[in-house]
Amino acid sequence: MLLSVEQIAKSYGARKAVDGVSFQVQRGQTVGLIGPNGAGKSTTVGMISGLLRADSGRILMDGEPMGQGVSAAKSKIGFVPQDLALYEDLSALENLKLFGALYGLKGAHLKLRCEQALALVNLSDRAQDHPSTFSGGMKRRLNIAAALLHDPLLLILDEPTVGVDPQSRNAIFDTLEVLQSQGRSLIYTSHYMEEVERLADHIVIIDHGKVLADETPAALYQRLPAQAALHAELASAPSALLLDGVKAQPGVTGVQHVGNALDIGLADAAHAPAVLSWLAAHGTPLLHFATAKTSLENIFLNLTGRSLRD
Repeated sequence: MLLSVEQIAKSYGARKAVDGVSFQVQRGQTVGLIGPNGAGKSTTVGMISGLLRADSGRILMDGEPMGQGVSAAKSKIGFVPQDLALYEDLSALENLKLFGALYGLKGAHLKLRCEQALALVNLSDRAQDHPSTFSGGMKRRLNIAAALLHDPLLLILDEPTVGVDPQSRNAIFDTLEVLQSQGRSLIYTSHYMEEVERLADHIVIIDHGKVLADETPAALYQRLPAQAALHAELASAPSALLLDGVKAQPGVTGVQHVGNALDIGLADAAHAPAVLSWLAAHGTPLLHFATAKTSLENIFLNLTGRSLRD
C-alpha cells in the first residue's frame, strides 16, 4: 500500500469540512476522488499533501506519517493545485528550475529533470516563453510538470482541467496516461464524470465530508438496479396494460413514461432486443429507440442527490 488515509477530519469553526474520511491508494493505482461542490474534496487533498493539518486521524505515505513542514512523506508527493501556481514574469524553464530548487534539486540533475518534465507535457518548444503568453491548458500542463520534477511516488491533481479547451484536456489526459503506464500512482479530483471514468481504476465518492463509496468502477455500477437503459418513443401513449406487460419482461428493472416515450431500466443491455420485439409483437409501432449504459453520473447523482450545491 502506498497511501493510507485513516479517519481524517477537519473543521472550520462549527462547520465540519471533512468528517472521518478513510481510503487507500495502492502502488500504480489511479483513484478518482469525486463529490459535489463543498463536499470536502479540496480539504481532503490539502491534508493528504501536507498543506493542511488534520484535526484528527492519520495519513501514512509509503509508511511514513504525514506532517507539516519538510518530511519524508511530503517529499514523495507531487501536488497540482486547482489554482495555478506559476510566476508569469519567469520563463517556463525558469519556473521549473525555481520549483526544482525548492525540492532540493540542483546542477545537471535539475537541468535533466526540467527537460524531461517539459517533454512529458509537450512544452519543450516553449521552454523560453513566459506563462503569460500561454493558453490556460498550457499553464495547466506546466503546473503538472512542476509537480513531477522531484519524481514523486504519488501525484495529486485537484481539478486539473478547469477552464481548459477540449484539445488541452485531451493533452492532459495523454500525459496522465503516460504516467499511469510508468506505474505512477494518482489521485484525481474532478467534477467531470467522464474524466474519472476514463482515468480511474478506483473511485471514492465523498459528500458532506464523509465517504459514500470506495470501490472499483465495476462494483459501483452494481449499486444501481439498472445497468443499461432503453428509451423508446411510441406512435401513441402506452396503455396501463402495456406498461404492466413491459414491467413483466425478463431483465426489466423499472419503467417510466412521459407522453409517448418510455424509459426502461435494464439489468443488462442484452435484454433490449427482446423487449423491443415484445413491444412490436403487441401492436406498438416504434418511432425511435436508443440504448445507453448506466454512467458514473447516474451513480453519483443517486448517491449524492440532485439538488444544486452552488
